[in-house]
Amino acid sequence: MKLESLDFVYMPSRDPAAELAQIEEQLGWAVAFAIEAFGTRVAMLRPTEQPPAFLLAGHLHGDRPVLVYRVDSLQAAVAELEAAGLDPGPELGIPHGPMHEFELEGGHRLAIYELTRPGAAAHLEGRRDF
Repeated sequence: MKLESLDFVYMPSRDPAAELAQIEEQLGWAVAFAIEAFGTRVAMLRPTEQPPAFLLAGHLHGDRPVLVYRVDSLQAAVAELEAAGLDPGPELGIPHGPMHEFELEGGHRLAIYELTRPGAAAHLEGRRDF
């Protein structure tokens, strides 16, 4: 499966507001957005000008981050995962497009997504709900 880029690192967060404040204050990372919607909080931070962006996600369970890679065709990538004997899990959504999260041996968490909504980043940029 050809991956285009590692665009996001989703970090499970018990308290996105507190963690965002600490990272912003002590590390000086740029905050792209901090939204509260659908019963959860998610904040996107940019430690550098280049990807990946880090997301503190209140709804994400577990202790390990999810590495989110962009693929050209989600349907083709899912078919490749299934052919390799992996379970791509159900289709989920992020603002940028549909994705599938799956787990490898040892508990490593990966996700693939297709950029179907390229305007999502600009739409969310600068929004601060918390």
